[in-house]
Amino acid sequence: MSHFARVVDGVVDTVIVAEQDFIDTLPDKDLWIQTSYNTRMGVHYGVDNQPDGGAALRGNFAGVGFIYDAENDVFYEPKPHPMAVLDTRSWTWGYIPSVTL
Repeated sequence: MSHFARVVDGVVDTVIVAEQDFIDTLPDKDLWIQTSYNTRMGVHYGVDNQPDGGAALRGNFAGVGFIYDAENDVFYEPKPHPMAVLDTRSWTWGYIPSVTL
């Protein structure tokens, strides 16, 4: 079994566990994109919750409300704050410290 996210207009609205054969029978099968429960911050983790060198699939495990960037083929959380900056190595949000002059 695998995890799949349904992406509508670039946003995940559903995540399910299913076989690829089931996804292939759906009328909206082109909206479903596989996601890996073991992938976060661009790293694949093993059952011991340690990086295991496996292939990271699509940046992060998709969640409802996550953004799917088709150009980069990755999932990431929505922007949490106007000042947040997306780190495209880990596909997570960070902040640039403000500088007062």
